[in-house]
Amino acid sequence: MISKILVASLALCFLSTANAVELRDPGSYFFDETFGDMTEEIENARDDDKKAILIMFEMDECPYCHRMKSTVLNRSDIQDFFKEHFLILTMDVEGDLEMTDFSGETTVQKDFALKQFRVRATPVFQFIDLEGKPIRRARFTGATGSPDEFMLLGQFVIDKEYEKMSFTKYKREKMSEADNS
Repeated sequence: MISKILVASLALCFLSTANAVELRDPGSYFFDETFGDMTEEIENARDDDKKAILIMFEMDECPYCHRMKSTVLNRSDIQDFFKEHFLILTMDVEGDLEMTDFSGETTVQKDFALKQFRVRATPVFQFIDLEGKPIRRARFTGATGSPDEFMLLGQFVIDKEYEKMSFTKYKREKMSEADNS
């Protein structure tokens, strides 16, 4: 009896390890490096055949930013999927680093976030098209409820569903499809 329990326990451990997602540092594996020139980043995204640029507006003291980094953005499946389709940048909403915005004007990170994108809470995930324009309906404020929801957000942009509906409606439809299958 004990050997059967031991075998069952070992099998369960093996299955859960086999299905586990590798966790990696989001700073090294999720975000791309930038020198702060958004006009150059558009060119890089085009050259790399990306669908869009994703900017995560964040700040150091933000618990929701830390939650996203430690429960979603650290997952290898999320990292691999997003890196394949998007150029991914992070922006400090309190930062004083000088940068060049999408129209070629010099500014600092905090002004870029507040004045150009009206970021008032963090995190904000904003998708930018390859013309340097924010994609309407492709902005998410706060932490997602799950890694699956964040993946849906990426798929929403890849499939250009934002041209037809809001992310909330898209998510509802996808969850309904999953329930019916």
